[in-house]
Amino acid sequence: MKTTKFTTKLWSLLVILGLAFTGCSDNESTEVDTQQQDISEMRLAAEVDEASSAMDDIAIDVYEKQEASELGRRDAEFGLPDCVTVTVVFEQNSREVTIDFGTEGCEVNGNTLKGQIILSWERNPEVQQVFISKSLVGFYFNAKSIEGTKTILKELSNTNGNPQFTHTLSITVTWPNGAQASREGTKVREWIEGALNGIFSDNVFEVTGNWTTNFVNGNTHTYEVITPLRREVICYYFVSGTVDVQRTNFGGTFDYGEGDCDNQATFTFNNGTEVPITLN
Repeated sequence: MKTTKFTTKLWSLLVILGLAFTGCSDNESTEVDTQQQDISEMRLAAEVDEASSAMDDIAIDVYEKQEASELGRRDAEFGLPDCVTVTVVFEQNSREVTIDFGTEGCEVNGNTLKGQIILSWERNPEVQQVFISKSLVGFYFNAKSIEGTKTILKELSNTNGNPQFTHTLSITVTWPNGAQASREGTKVREWIEGALNGIFSDNVFEVTGNWTTNFVNGNTHTYEVITPLRREVICYYFVSGTVDVQRTNFGGTFDYGEGDCDNQATFTFNNGTEVPITLN
């Protein structure tokens, strides 16, 4: 009888311990799954950043070359592949430029684009600021559907003496697997190298601003640039700069590195945990 009581107590203890360890394991598993989802969403948000920046590179370059040609500085040679058609509609005081990448896919600066980017603006060579409207029609960037509009305020010279573009955006990005994110906010691009020389490949911008990314699962991320993001147009990724990221259940700093053109970044959670991020 003593043996039976001891065995019963032992089994009871093992069951309790088993449940305790199972509970810990489930909690740890949930935390790991949540962190993986957070990192996955940050990676998707970074893809939105890169797609948005690449589109802006093209739009700004086409706008600048069109304006330069009308001012007699150089011919309107946009430097885009033959698969891109640029159509300019001239009105007395306005311009509308359609950049058409076709429906089959056209490779531009290492990215595959489809559809159209349409730019329009009121033209007055005497003003110091130009308001540019940008819309997308059937547009795809590396198989991601991008819908929405942007407005761009160009300042001929900011306080540093550089051209500057303030982008106000409202876009929705849909990935081939059905993932979706919408983006609203403001980005300021200061043109720090290569301005107005007609050469696309040496253009360098510093990007600041703040924006919000909303995912279809209800998660919302807010972003604010801490250290200006360096955008070299010859590189698909930002090469340096940091962004503060906040969400309901976590926060931290996204870091693009120290200047190398690669797809590696890091995210440091507020508790000090650092995880590597590989950008697609």
